[in-house]
Amino acid sequence: MDRREVAAVLAYTGRLDPRTIRTGTGDARDQIAQWQELLDDVPFATDQGWDVREVIRAHVLDSPYPILPVDVARRWRAHRRDRLDRHSDPTPGADPDDPAAWRAELLRSRNAVAVGMAAPSTHRQITSGDRPRDVEERLREIGSCIPSAVLAELARYRPTRSARESAVAEGVPDALGVRCDWCHAPVGSQCRQRRASPDEAARGNAVRATPHPSRVDLATARRDRHRAV
Repeated sequence: MDRREVAAVLAYTGRLDPRTIRTGTGDARDQIAQWQELLDDVPFATDQGWDVREVIRAHVLDSPYPILPVDVARRWRAHRRDRLDRHSDPTPGADPDDPAAWRAELLRSRNAVAVGMAAPSTHRQITSGDRPRDVEERLREIGSCIPSAVLAELARYRPTRSARESAVAEGVPDALGVRCDWCHAPVGSQCRQRRASPDEAARGNAVRATPHPSRVDLATARRDRHRAV
């Protein structure tokens, strides 16, 4: 606030709490200088929920002591800190290969939020709005957000999933997409080799390289039903 705004604040404060009024010319000048020194970076009001008059009125109602400029400055710092805590930096539009421009845009965004010129961005950029049109077109072209070279490299570490993806791509029913009625393997898990001992107790629990035929039949039937629909 400048000196004129500080003088207006003191006049408003004096109407609510006469104890803060200074009658002497020198005393009033010193009071304005003191308040302006501490409130130099505090705005009079913003479009984002800050008004110094509301702070003064609340203090007069809640506290038996005359308000001091430091009380206003502390409330402004708390208000500013709360806004920045709720702000999530949106991805800058600057070239990420230009760190100076990238950082400058981030600082401008944060400063606008801090001084009340802009509302906090409370959602991360990845969830704020739809994906750009060029991203959608690119995904339609390549069919996956993971490059094919990366998928090929990952296939060594997740053979079951890779086999399922290959089967679906070739039009073969995904047997692991249904529960196996024979060995009771859940969806997504490979079938188990079940053997019975002479006393009819279950023995063995080795993983099968291929799903049980009944599971394949069940997956085929489900695929056919979906196609019919």
